[in-house]
Amino acid sequence: MAPKAETTQTLSTPTDSSSTSIDPIFYMLKILPFSILRPPKLRLKLPSFTLPSPMTVFSLVLLTYFMVVSGIVYDVIVEPPGIGSTQDPATGSVRPVVFLPGRVNGQYIIEGLSSGFMFVLGGIGIVLLDLALDKNRAKSVKVSYASAGISSVVIAYIMKTM
Repeated sequence: MAPKAETTQTLSTPTDSSSTSIDPIFYMLKILPFSILRPPKLRLKLPSFTLPSPMTVFSLVLLTYFMVVSGIVYDVIVEPPGIGSTQDPATGSVRPVVFLPGRVNGQYIIEGLSSGFMFVLGGIGIVLLDLALDKNRAKSVKVSYASAGISSVVIAYIMKTM
């Protein structure tokens, strides 16, 4: 297929009214100060930013994930107690309560932090399982990564379902 010939059309665009003004005062205000004054020659260096390392980005994402799934925003807004307590009717002793009973959409601070930690533990286990699939690692290291990853995922799953 033959290439198309490029055609250029010149469209008449309206010119800026400030550049075609016939007012002499405007012309003097526009030209006169810049014919006398000169801007200083500055040698400013632009700041250079380096990209953070992948581990730094991973750590920040993991910390943000922990804060989101832990309910930090809820804890700041509602200000629930750190841990609850209940009195045993038989003995009269006070026992600590970690999970807030009777409210589905409420939590103690320790409940949110522990559930967030279990989610992060499961995520780290999946990352370790991914590292165990690397072909360039020694077999013993791959087995260590795989066993740590499997155990992390299993522990996090069991603790979250109980």
